[in-house]
Amino acid sequence: MAFSTERAGRFARVLLLGAGVAALAACGGGNDKRLRADLAASQVTAIGVNSYLWRASLETLSFMPLTQADSAGGVIVTDWYANPSSPEERVKLSVTILDQDLRADALRVAASRQVLRDGTWIEAPVQAATVQRLEDIILTKARDLRRSAIG
Repeated sequence: MAFSTERAGRFARVLLLGAGVAALAACGGGNDKRLRADLAASQVTAIGVNSYLWRASLETLSFMPLTQADSAGGVIVTDWYANPSSPEERVKLSVTILDQDLRADALRVAASRQVLRDGTWIEAPVQAATVQRLEDIILTKARDLRRSAIG
């Protein structure tokens, strides 16, 4: 019984999606170049998440070793990174792209920090401003990529 309910729900969602696509197709027309550029800039690409946020995230974290980069799920996880100028401290980041559109709330950065004490790595707090600054850097870079793409 649960299987048939689940199947019916899935069928209803597919039907609703098809109706939405048909309605959008009927709205076509006009050759407004600006409108097409704005729509293209916010739509998902073949990778599954917003390509500007994805590229900006990879570029921003390019100096860190990556342990995971899943473009379909929008997840990037780095390995521990220690700045050569302060080897007694290291950070690990994860970036998650939550939406297909280029929006500030479509990006989440999480950071872990450890400090070396007596030969042992100990968890240390990460300032909220640090995470916010990383999100701002990625968003700014994504917006720049979008501007250069739509000319």
